[in-house]
Amino acid sequence: MKALTHFTTEEIEKARRYAASIPPPDLDPRIGALVNDLIGRVADKWTMMVLEVLTEHGEVRFTRLSKLVDGVSQKMLTQTLRQMERDGLLVRTVHPVVPPKVEYRLTALGLSLGSAFCGVWVWAAENLDHVERARQAFDGIASTGGR
Repeated sequence: MKALTHFTTEEIEKARRYAASIPPPDLDPRIGALVNDLIGRVADKWTMMVLEVLTEHGEVRFTRLSKLVDGVSQKMLTQTLRQMERDGLLVRTVHPVVPPKVEYRLTALGLSLGSAFCGVWVWAAENLDHVERARQAFDGIASTGGR
């Protein structure tokens, strides 16, 4: 439950309420398109990790960010940061010094997205044992040629 310590009790309850609600049938199709677009982007490994690092550390320089996001290449981190900036999730600040100093921080929009995805952490914490048992059962069947 370590990851949940980044979220307040209020944020966790809000995420649970979101997860329990069902979209209305007359939902604006643009909202559905945005959700699909953002889930595809945010659900990728690097965006989620950048969200987590910036939530925890605040404003961070590129070099430090690349060290805190374990395993990311410079190219992938650059692409991820550009897309997040384009979506309004973070702000890139270039300081006019030599050598250039570039820092990244989440916007209110980025912070709110992190809070919304708190529900995934809550779900994972509550269902970890169930998922692990299901995987073990599946792997046991698959290894005996039952699939």
